[in-house]
Amino acid sequence: MRRVICSLFLCLSGMVLQAHSTNLFKVPDTLNKERFALVCGTQAAIWGGSMVALNKAWYANYPRSKFHFYNDSKEWLQVDKIGHGWSAYWGAQFSTALFRWSGVKKKNAALYGAGMGIAYVTVIEILDGFSAEWGFSVGDIAANTGGALLFSVQEYAWGEQRIQYKFSSQFKKYPDAELQQRADHLYGSSIPERILKDYNHQTYWLSVNPSSFMKHTKFPKWLNIAVGYGADGMYGGYSNVGFDKMSNQFFNLNREARIRQCYLSPDIDLSRITIKGKTPAVLKALHFLKLKIPMPTLELNSKGQLKGHLIYF
Repeated sequence: MRRVICSLFLCLSGMVLQAHSTNLFKVPDTLNKERFALVCGTQAAIWGGSMVALNKAWYANYPRSKFHFYNDSKEWLQVDKIGHGWSAYWGAQFSTALFRWSGVKKKNAALYGAGMGIAYVTVIEILDGFSAEWGFSVGDIAANTGGALLFSVQEYAWGEQRIQYKFSSQFKKYPDAELQQRADHLYGSSIPERILKDYNHQTYWLSVNPSSFMKHTKFPKWLNIAVGYGADGMYGGYSNVGFDKMSNQFFNLNREARIRQCYLSPDIDLSRITIKGKTPAVLKALHFLKLKIPMPTLELNSKGQLKGHLIYF
C-alpha cells in the first residue's frame, strides 16, 4: 500500500509531462543543462518530500526497531509483490520521462530511469526495516528491480513499451456483515481507500502489443492482449485466522477460501491511437497512468472455475 501511495503522488506531474502540448514540454535535441538541473532537483524534492510525508502519515503510528529483515514472500498470495513491481515500473517511466524532457538521450534516460525507479521504492524498504511492524523485504526488492527493469530494458532495446505493466481495481461490497466489517478494518471503507488498499479487488496485468513484434501485419496496432493476476478471499496477510494487533481481537474467517485468479483480456494501447497522424495529448496522459482499460475478460481461478466477465475492471 505504501508504494501505491507514493506512485500516485507522482501521477499528476507525469501526466503533464506526457501531454507535450506546448513548446515547454517538447523534448530538446541536445541536453538542456537548466532543465537537467531542474529534473534532478525536482526528483530529489519529490523523493524526499514524499518520504517525509509517508513517514509521518504511516510509520509514525507504529513502534520503531533496529534494522532487521523480514520474509513476507507468502503474504497476500503475492499480490503485494506484483504491486511492488508495478510501482517500480511506473517510477522508472516517470523518471525516464523527466530525463528525456531535459534532453538526455533515450537509452541513457532509460538507464537513469531504472536507477531512480529502483532507488525510490528501495527507500520505502529501508523505512520498513526500521519498523517493528514490518522489516526489510528481499522479495520486495526483487519485485521492485524487476518492475523497473521491465520498463527500462524495453526502452533501451526497442525504444518503446511492447509489454506494459498495468493496474486495475474495483470497489465491491462484501457478501455479509462480518466480512464487510473485517474488510473495512483492513482496507478502509471509502472508495479511494478500497481502490488503493484492497488486495482482494486489485488486478495487475502484462499487456502485450502483438503488432509491435511483427513487421508486416494487419493486426490492429492499438490492440493489446493482456494477462492478469489477482486474488480474493484474503482477510489476513497469511491466513484468515489470527490476532489483529490494531483492534486487539482474534478473528476467524477460515470459512472463506483464499483464491488465486488469472485473467485473459483484450486491451487498448492508447499511445498507438492516432488522429491525423498524431496521438491526442489526453490519450498520451491517460496512457502514462498505465491503467487497464475495462474489457470483456476470461477468469480462471485456483478452484478450477472458468468464468466470463462482460466487462472487467
